[in-house]
Amino acid sequence: MLIFFAACSNSSLSLSPLPDDAVILAFGDSLTSGVGAPPGFSYPEILQGLINRKVIKSGIPGETSGEGLVRLPNELATHRPKLVLLCLGGNDLLRKMDLEKTARNVSRMVQMIRNSGAEVVIIGVPKPGLVLSTARFYKTISEDLEVPLEGSLLPDILAESKLRSDPIHPNAEGYRFLAEGIAAFLRKSGAVP
Repeated sequence: MLIFFAACSNSSLSLSPLPDDAVILAFGDSLTSGVGAPPGFSYPEILQGLINRKVIKSGIPGETSGEGLVRLPNELATHRPKLVLLCLGGNDLLRKMDLEKTARNVSRMVQMIRNSGAEVVIIGVPKPGLVLSTARFYKTISEDLEVPLEGSLLPDILAESKLRSDPIHPNAEGYRFLAEGIAAFLRKSGAVP
């Protein structure tokens, strides 16, 4: 799993160290809101305890990348994060939406986040199929915009029946695995000690 983690993630891009009072915005859909686990067990809530930084959970179940693009400016203005964990596109994939448009939406969100003064990490979502792997457009965006990508955790979690509540959502143990992996990613990239 660690070899796969290294192969599918782009943590070679460093992040600025986050001050102790920094706010992190976890922005996404049901994977961010914690669908499939009891209250208090979403990955942002677990991550907050692991890295000792405030993590705002901003996930709306069923949200598409287009809807996220509309919602994001208000969240950035309200919370003024130093770092955004962007996990959107899964519903686009499930609904077989135009992936070029999805990629444009995600790219525009990355640019919007950067324009606000925050840094961003993309959390890649797997495309549906027998063998789960992160949709290719995430890697393309990561390379084109030089933005860190974590692309192995969700495919690994959703491939393990004991870590998921249904075919597309982790359970509490799966979200803990996700939070621990993101914490390790943030440490490796220099954001947290």
